[in-house]
Amino acid sequence: MSILVNKSSKVVVQGITGSEGQFHSNQMLDYGTSIVAGVTPGKGGQYTLDSSIPIFNLVEEAVRETGADTSIIFVPPPFAAEAITEASLAGIKVVVCITEGVPVQDMVKVKKIIEQNGTRLIGPNCPGIITVGECKLGIMPGFICKKGRIGVISKSGTLTYEAIDQLVNVGLGQTTAIGIGGDPIIGTTMKDCLELFEADPETDGIIIIGEIGGQMEIEAARWAKNNVKKPIVGFIAGQTAPPGRRMGHAGAIVSGGDDTAKAKMKILDECGIKVAESVADIGSTMKKEIDKKGKL
Repeated sequence: MSILVNKSSKVVVQGITGSEGQFHSNQMLDYGTSIVAGVTPGKGGQYTLDSSIPIFNLVEEAVRETGADTSIIFVPPPFAAEAITEASLAGIKVVVCITEGVPVQDMVKVKKIIEQNGTRLIGPNCPGIITVGECKLGIMPGFICKKGRIGVISKSGTLTYEAIDQLVNVGLGQTTAIGIGGDPIIGTTMKDCLELFEADPETDGIIIIGEIGGQMEIEAARWAKNNVKKPIVGFIAGQTAPPGRRMGHAGAIVSGGDDTAKAKMKILDECGIKVAESVADIGSTMKKEIDKKGKL
């Protein structure tokens, strides 16, 4: 079982002939991901990756010829919104956008389009998603993962890897790990992911890694309080960040109120989420919560 992607996902890579597209496509293929096509305007009819993957000019053509149902995007920021829109209009159900620096105004327009078409967007500015042992979409290192029963949701790429490593060190594996991205406007929220993991019968526990700025963690926690029965461990990055200064991600900025790390941690705790004070405690805290349930 998994959320969003699995071994049956048929993937088209938008921007496959660029340096990032080439490198990460090879990594994804090595992991077992089923890449069926690439898209680079002007290079349709050619082949890439040891002549095994056909290139199309348009996503619509790739979908028609290969049955692709999932897309991953490696294109420069000025063209990312157009790439997401093209995939959505072509009928792609799951789109992962790795690109960092997509203009907020572009994402406002994209958000409306994907909602109208029922497209699930992960990102932008994210490391992607991995369903362990089945499908890797993005830049996450697959070798650090271990098949198991914990779902991981994170705004931060590097902290996603840290959480996975810690879980493995305490004997816990993952079902799916998803990096949702740290921009102000993204396609899939923490609440969305919690809903998916709660409904997945093979996920027994959930880790959420948030950060300063915005209300996403709070909205997810308040929804989880009344709707999630599985144990959740939370961590909020940026506990020492000064107000008014952006810290890394475009959305990681404290504007006041309850978007500070301390305020978010308090609300998570009030909603029944076990909060790890340090990133080094994520794995051990999850292990304790799982042991309490008598699972795994």
